[in-house]
Amino acid sequence: VGYKVLLPLLVGFYKCFLRPGKKLTKYGEWAVVTGSTDGIGKALAREFAKRGLDVFLVSRIEAKLVAQQEELAGEFPNRKFGHIAVDFSGGFDASKRAAVAAAIGSLDVGVLANNVGMSYRFTKYYHELSDAEAMDLVALNVESTAMMTKIVLGDETTTPGMVSRRRGAIVNTSSAAGTQISPLLAGYSGAKGGIVMFSKSLAAELKPKRIDVQVQTPLFVATKLAKIKRASLTVPSPSTYAKCAANAIGYDVAVSPYWAHALQLWLMDCLPTSVAVSIVANMHHAIRKKGLKKEAEKGGDKKAQ
Repeated sequence: VGYKVLLPLLVGFYKCFLRPGKKLTKYGEWAVVTGSTDGIGKALAREFAKRGLDVFLVSRIEAKLVAQQEELAGEFPNRKFGHIAVDFSGGFDASKRAAVAAAIGSLDVGVLANNVGMSYRFTKYYHELSDAEAMDLVALNVESTAMMTKIVLGDETTTPGMVSRRRGAIVNTSSAAGTQISPLLAGYSGAKGGIVMFSKSLAAELKPKRIDVQVQTPLFVATKLAKIKRASLTVPSPSTYAKCAANAIGYDVAVSPYWAHALQLWLMDCLPTSVAVSIVANMHHAIRKKGLKKEAEKGGDKKAQ
C-alpha cells in the first residue's frame, strides 16, 4: 500500500516541479491557439510567444483579437502574430473551416492548442438545457477540436501540414468532468470525455508520424469561464497554469499539468466510485440551487422594471 501511494506522489512531484519543459520550437515556427482572447487561451498565447513561437490567435470577437495581437506584438517585437475571428457556436461549418484553412495554410504550424470550449451557466439536469445549449456543448468542445486538428494535420500528399512535415504537437483541453462521473454536468462531461478518448486514440495513431498529441485536464482556474476572480493555491491564475501546461507538452498523453489539480484528481481516483459520485453530485446540486435562485431574482428584477 505504501509503495502504491508513495510512488505516484514522487512521480507527480518530479513531473510538476523538476522535469524541464521541451523546446517547443522543435515542432515548428507557429502556435495556433483557439479561444485565445480570455483565460487559459490568452495566457497560453503569451506563454508560447515567450518560448519563441510565432502565434496565430483564433477567437470570436475581432476587436478583442486586434487588441490582443497589438499587446503581444508590443511585448514580443521579435515574434510574428496573426488572427482570425471565428464563432464556433452553431457549428464549425464548411465556410468557417475554409476560412481558417486559408488563414493558416501557409504557416509552419508546430503547436495547436485546442482551448475553446463552453460549459453550463450553472449545473443543471440535461433535460433542462435548451436545444441550442446542448448542441453548442458539442460544437464548441468537440467539433471545434476535431476539425481544427484535421486542418493542421493536412495529409501526406496534397495538403501541407503536420503529417507531411512529420512533426507537431496537438494539445487538447479537457476537464475533470471529462474524466469523472459528473451528475448535472452530463452534456459537458460527455463532450470533454470524448476529447479525452479522441486525444488518446489520436496519440497512438500519430506517434509513428512523430506528432505528439496530449489531452490536458485542468480543474478550476481563475477565469471568466470558471466564474472565479481570485487565484489561490488550488486555483491557479491563467498565467501560472499556462506555464505548467506548456512545460507538459510532449510528455504524457493525458495529464493534469498543475500540481494541485493532479493531486486532487489522484485523491478522487483513490475513493470508491460511489463516494466520489456522491461528493460531486452534492456539490453540483448546491450550485444548481444557487443558480436557480439567482435566475429567479433576475427574472423578478426584470418584471419590477
